[in-house]
Amino acid sequence: MNIRKLGVQDAENYLKIRLTALKNNPEAFGSSFEEEKDRPVEMYEQRLSSEESITYGAFLHNQLVGTVTLMREKYVKFRHRASIVGMYVDPENRGSGIGRLLLIEAINQAKTIGEIEQLNLSVVTTNEPAKKLYTSLGFEVFGTEKRALKLDERSYLDEHHMVLFL
Repeated sequence: MNIRKLGVQDAENYLKIRLTALKNNPEAFGSSFEEEKDRPVEMYEQRLSSEESITYGAFLHNQLVGTVTLMREKYVKFRHRASIVGMYVDPENRGSGIGRLLLIEAINQAKTIGEIEQLNLSVVTTNEPAKKLYTSLGFEVFGTEKRALKLDERSYLDEHHMVLFL
């Protein structure tokens, strides 16, 4: 297995896994498959070349099987923070440690950026494996947002907001 920063050359593979993630696990993301399915690959090329975020990919047998993004804050008063977003490992490879390795890579990268003092993330309260992973790496819940995500007319999900102080 190989974990590396994704670049413009990875945009098509990233788009493919991103759409799979949104389709298979809509409860895990703020965005939806419907919102992203028709976006051009160029948008993902821009995202992967942005100075405000770094996306890492886990490759198994040259296939992208997991991703995580470290997103820096833009405004001066928030520059001490960054967010972990877009965490996903395909179902066939969950429980194998790939998610942990991706997250460690993002955390280590954040530590090299002098301004960043803390990492924030949000996780659906019912996602026990993800919460266990985040907690094992030192993230702590600092709040719970009721009805944070609305999946359809009657389905809401709560999210825990978590922080890791570097």
